[in-house]
Parts: sequence; C-alpha cells; structure tokens
Amino acid sequence: MFLKPDYNLKNVYEIDFQELKAQGIKCVMFDLDSTVMVSKSASFLPETVEWFNTFIRDFEVAIISNNPNKKYIESASKIAPCRVIGDAKKPNPDIMRNYLESVGIEPSQAVMVGDRPLTDILAGKKLGCKTILVGSINPNENLLTQWVRKLERITIKKS
Repeated sequence: MFLKPDYNLKNVYEIDFQELKAQGIKCVMFDLDSTVMVSKSASFLPETVEWFNTFIRDFEVAIISNNPNKKYIESASKIAPCRVIGDAKKPNPDIMRNYLESVGIEPSQAVMVGDRPLTDILAGKKLGCKTILVGSINPNENLLTQWVRKLERITIKKS
C-alpha cells in the first residue's frame, strides 16, 4: 500500500542513523509538531536537542512543517539546529523536492520522518524517498489526537 512507511517506530529517538547512513541516506527531513517538537510549543525538549547533536553532523537535515504561522516557524528556526521550512502543504511534495534540489540531494538519498501517514508519509512516498512513521514526541497528547492517531495506524496496518 502507498501509505505504508518503510519504518514504523515508537518515536524519533528509535531511528537508527547508522543504518540509514549505510543505506546511502544523505538527508533527513523531519516534520515539526509532534515529531521533533511538542505541538505548538515552539521549544525543543532538552533530550531532543541532545539527540540532534548525535547525528546532525552526518546528514543534511531540515524540518519541514505544514504550519503556516510565520511567527511560529521563525521562533522554531531560531532554536532549531537546522533549517526550518513552514507552510509545506504536505502531502504535496513540492516544497520537499525544492529543498532537496537546493542542497543537491536526490529523493532516493533522503528520508522523511513524521507522525502523520496522510501528510508526512504520503508526501515522502510521492517524492520517492524512504519514510519513517513515528509516534508523537509528546506522551501527554489529548485524547482526541490519540484517537485519530490510532485510526490512522489501523488504516496502514490493513494495507
């Protein structure tokens, strides 16, 4: 099925960057809210900052978000260890494609990491890169969001 990610992990901290490097991956693109940052918080958890430092030297890294709020994206950009791009309109892969072209990396050498199958994973599949579906970085999400996540994951499990 088109929405089935290449990897399905509990959270971003489970990503095996050595394995990705061995597969020829040169670029890692992350979604922002709920993937590497608690949604709408405009701040990284301390463990996330430390985690970024373990791999960021080995890859071209960007955060690509659907969030259209320019002030929020600017706030995230000021504290992020990499480029942050907002208003991406995923699952349309055009912004991701433009970013990869700007850094001279082919889609086959990239991976898209996100928490939503219908935006992040679908955009990565349309682009032709590897995809990693992760659970939310926030263990205390509201019940409605948790329910929607479970529904999305049931859909991809049946594929």
